[in-house]
Amino acid sequence: MTFSDRLKELRKEKNLTQGDLAKILGISRSTIAGYETERKEPDYETLKKIADFFNVSIDYLLGRTDIRSPVDEITEAVSDDPELFEFWNTLKKREDLKLLFKQTKKLSPKDIKQIIRIIKAIEDEEDKEE
Repeated sequence: MTFSDRLKELRKEKNLTQGDLAKILGISRSTIAGYETERKEPDYETLKKIADFFNVSIDYLLGRTDIRSPVDEITEAVSDDPELFEFWNTLKKREDLKLLFKQTKKLSPKDIKQIIRIIKAIEDEEDKEE
C-alpha cells in the first residue's frame, strides 16, 4: 500500500475531509489532495505531523509495515501468552510508558515479551510492598 492510499484510508477512518485534515496539519487542502493522488510528497516535518495525528508509525504511513503503531506490535508479540496479554492490555493505557512503547520498533517479539515480563515483575513487587 502506498503513502497516498494510507493517508486517504486514515483520513476517511476519522471521517475527515481533505480540508479538515489540511486545517489540522496547517497546510492547504490542495496539498492533501496532491498527497492522495501521488502528485506531491510530504516533507519530513509534515510526515511526522501526520504520523502523530493518526497515532501511526512513519513506516506504516510509507507502506513499509502493516503494523500501525508500536502498541500494535507489542500486542501482536504477547498475543500468544494470556497472562502477558492481559497485563499488556492494562499497561498500554498508561501515559507514563508511551515513550517506552515507541522504542519497541527495533525489538524482536521475544525481546518485547521479555520487557513486558520485567515490567510485570516490577509492578508485582511494588504491589507486594504496599
